[in-house]
Amino acid sequence: MASRDPAADLRRIAFLLERANEATYRVKAFRSAARTVVGLSPVELAQRTAEGTLAKLPGVGDVTARCITESLSGEEPVYLRRLESTEGTDLKGAAAALREALRGDCHAHSDWSDGGSPIEEMALAAVELGHEYLVLTDHSPRLTVAHGLSADRLRDQLDHVARLNDALPDGFRILTGIEVDILADGSLDQEDELLARLDVVVGSVHSGLRDESPKMTRRMLTAIANPHLDILGHLTGRKVSAAGEGDRAHRGGRTRPPSTFDVEKVLAACVEHDKAVEINSRPDRLDPPKRMLTVAVEAGCLFSIDTDAHAPGQLDWQRFGCERAALCGVPIDRVVNTWTTDKLLSWTAGHAPVD
Repeated sequence: MASRDPAADLRRIAFLLERANEATYRVKAFRSAARTVVGLSPVELAQRTAEGTLAKLPGVGDVTARCITESLSGEEPVYLRRLESTEGTDLKGAAAALREALRGDCHAHSDWSDGGSPIEEMALAAVELGHEYLVLTDHSPRLTVAHGLSADRLRDQLDHVARLNDALPDGFRILTGIEVDILADGSLDQEDELLARLDVVVGSVHSGLRDESPKMTRRMLTAIANPHLDILGHLTGRKVSAAGEGDRAHRGGRTRPPSTFDVEKVLAACVEHDKAVEINSRPDRLDPPKRMLTVAVEAGCLFSIDTDAHAPGQLDWQRFGCERAALCGVPIDRVVNTWTTDKLLSWTAGHAPVD
């Protein structure tokens, strides 16, 4: 396949980012990389591409280096393909259509762990938003700062939710769940017997976020292969701003860079094991980053657009996730919480181990 002009591809990306009113620093990154490419001889450019040393050049980072490599191989860079695919799309309309299609939220917390409101208040807020279900995903015991639920407390919560469901409006249901910690060895922080009883299991990394890429990759691959896990929560663990006042454990939060891992391997494992990647809608997370979300779309992943709400008003944050999903071309039919309750539960049940 004949190579493309990497400088032209980089300049086109910069142009489309400018037209979309994206951050100036991002535009400058692509224009700077284009200037660097123009200043190199074809021989040096090819050599550095083969050696994987493009990112050592001034003005070239990991993302722009990947674009250059793809362009030289004759492929339209994924980054450019994503921008071109949404060019001319009514993104506001696409985001609104996604939000309208959502039937529930698969990641929410109550005051049983680090949320600020009782389960009843969270459920009634979800009803007001037009949801058909809300998955209650309080934390697991290892996350002591978030008052994670021990096995006994989780059993008590399951009984409590059963009683609540009997009293809630027809057509709405609290689904049982957990945001279970993915431990250092990739195991899940709760008893298998209890995980098997839950409707939906979200697994997230909350510790060792700065582990080296090979270690983090092994950890995530082990968790994804676990039949109890259904959704991989806030993929990179990044924080892009301080958290709001609605959740106790995150108060005083600071920005945090994303974890590093083999993105292609992790996403391929999600596809292989039929697990969903969460699009975390919290304004302080917006995880995964758009470039990674685009790769996940290309890989064929399923998604769940969730709020990670810790207070009733935060349940309306799904619109932020829908905007990012529309921007990256996420198909509506691959978003698991656009599915009916029965279809969602059939999907999660299909992950359970066979006795």
